[in-house]
Amino acid sequence: MMSDKPRMQVRYEDVIRQAMTEKFGYKNSHQIPRLEKVSLNMGVGQAIGDKKILDLAFEAMTEIAGQRPVMTVARQSIANFRLREGMPIGCMVTIRRQRMYEFMDRLVSIVLPRVRDFRGINRKAFDGRGNYTLGLTELLVFPELNPDKFTRPQGMNITVVTSAKTNDEARELLALFGMPFKAEKKATDAA
Repeated sequence: MMSDKPRMQVRYEDVIRQAMTEKFGYKNSHQIPRLEKVSLNMGVGQAIGDKKILDLAFEAMTEIAGQRPVMTVARQSIANFRLREGMPIGCMVTIRRQRMYEFMDRLVSIVLPRVRDFRGINRKAFDGRGNYTLGLTELLVFPELNPDKFTRPQGMNITVVTSAKTNDEARELLALFGMPFKAEKKATDAA
């Protein structure tokens, strides 16, 4: 009988929790950092002139996340950009629980290896409280998107929110999940 839990969730419960406890010496199981949510955000500046572009971005986000996103609107008017307060300019979605683990699995095993000229993700893109933000410049690295339909290049930001208290704990947690961080540069003694 197959488990109905996502592969990454099983890995977290069986392998990652134990490895984190051994490395950081947690006394209580509730101290072990975990993934809390993944937030996807897409700003579409060209939506000011053409509403169809925003509709396509909304549809792409729905296919990527597996749930319906929320339209984001401008908070203030900016005359130089012909932007008015309340005008829709993007979309965002927050993924939790099983969908979050399934998304992380796709991100690590399928999406990031498909990024052109990929050499690893930045080790320093943490916010100081254990949250990691990653930017993708091209959405077509997601295999669920049809390249014939989504022809316009569009990027998105992915924020992984963890319960880790420090960046080092969060970096170790994400590395155990399989996030391909760039190798640390070794200090060389060049005279």
